[in-house]
Amino acid sequence: MATRSAHSHGKTYTRREMGGYLIGMFGQNLIYQIVNTGLYFYFQNVICLPAMALGWIMTIARVWDAINDPIMGNFVDRTHTKWGKCRPYLIFGPPVIMVVTILAFFNSNYADATTSGGRIAIILWAAVSYILWGMTYTICDIPLWGLTSVMTEDESDRAKALSLARIAAGFAGVGVLIVQVSQAVGSTFEASGLSHSEAQRRGFIVTAIAMTVLSTILFEFAGLSTRERVEGSKEHYTIKENFAIMWKNRPFRQILISGILRSPMQLLLINAMTIVTYYYANGDIMNVIGKNGLNMPILINMVLVGGMMFVGQFAAMAVTPALMKRFEKKNLYNFFTLIGALPYVGMFALYLLSGGDVRPLSWGIPFSIFIALAGAAMGAINVLQSVMIADCVDYEEYTRGVRTDGVFFSGQSFITKLSSGIAALISSAVFGYVGYSGANVDKLNDALHAGADFLTYDGGTGAGRYAMAMMFIISIPPAIGMALAALDELVERRAEK
Repeated sequence: MATRSAHSHGKTYTRREMGGYLIGMFGQNLIYQIVNTGLYFYFQNVICLPAMALGWIMTIARVWDAINDPIMGNFVDRTHTKWGKCRPYLIFGPPVIMVVTILAFFNSNYADATTSGGRIAIILWAAVSYILWGMTYTICDIPLWGLTSVMTEDESDRAKALSLARIAAGFAGVGVLIVQVSQAVGSTFEASGLSHSEAQRRGFIVTAIAMTVLSTILFEFAGLSTRERVEGSKEHYTIKENFAIMWKNRPFRQILISGILRSPMQLLLINAMTIVTYYYANGDIMNVIGKNGLNMPILINMVLVGGMMFVGQFAAMAVTPALMKRFEKKNLYNFFTLIGALPYVGMFALYLLSGGDVRPLSWGIPFSIFIALAGAAMGAINVLQSVMIADCVDYEEYTRGVRTDGVFFSGQSFITKLSSGIAALISSAVFGYVGYSGANVDKLNDALHAGADFLTYDGGTGAGRYAMAMMFIISIPPAIGMALAALDELVERRAEK
């Protein structure tokens, strides 16, 4: 009845608007994958930044976002234009993100990496460009998610929009293929006479430009094809007051704490392409094309590892809206958080039982099933988190008469980016410990290109050490993080009784 009434009074979105919004959501998250997966891989494995330098760059950027996100949320709530409060940022912001994203990939073009001054310049470029990217991305990320709260007055339509948005964002996971495409493009440069490392660098730059421009065009649909219908609060608050509003909102505070504890879950995403490229494809995705045609073992493993994670995510995203109609959202959230720890443990257990090689199908198939289950937990939690944050906005309006969509959805942006920062720091610490860093990665790339096997490569650190580090990173820390988040929820629930 509420939905029918909202439609009859023009207080909810049309199908055309929702289509445009989802296209924009896909484009925006495609840019996120270009940076979160592609730029991370480029920094770590192509221009070979020191592991701890990379970790601190990511972490410092996310700490700044802890300040920047609520500030941006405050700006959104104070914005009043003929387009509304969210759409102006979605119309004029994407081109800025496009330029900053492309510039981040031009790192090392201007400096000699063989000199200490050149290496410092490259690290500084990486730091400044990545922090600047985070700031510009936030300018559009908060309004994009906040738009769901002002496109409709109907709660069920809003939940539907958020669920579909999460699915569209999940489909943008195809952006992780930037690594494979870049290496394929790089191989054409290598065929023209460039060194392997230089060819790979150029391949990433060309691919990043093409994908970022396309993503930006798609992103523009969100601002140009939608309409805002719900007015925000007329009362404005200082940034300090907005922080207080968020923290005093108990449901939101719990989502925030849970999201931070669960942050190691991001390790599977940010290291997925490193695992696929090195563990399965021996350092170059083009190894899937062997001398006698397709290398089927590599191809099958790539499909299993990459494909099953996305299958799990999409399946969970698709069924979660229906589950929310039958079960309480918080109970579902707690359930997926607790159960989500198990497949990560299973992944590392299989790796150990296999003797360090899960590439044979007898080990690869059950390993990919655990990856699918981990992806399912991730997908369900992402949908539930977005819907529950929207509920927090309604809760705040109901209890205090204040509707600060931008401020609360800045919390979602903060959770996502801080989680990536914490995950990057954990990843860098582990890689730094085993020596998978800087010049060692460059030596590894040359050795693999000359015919060495990644699983038996020594490099002075011990055979198989890099492979074990990768498998450890994507399994044990995420399992611990999920368990801590579930324990925190249990403690909170007991405190409520």
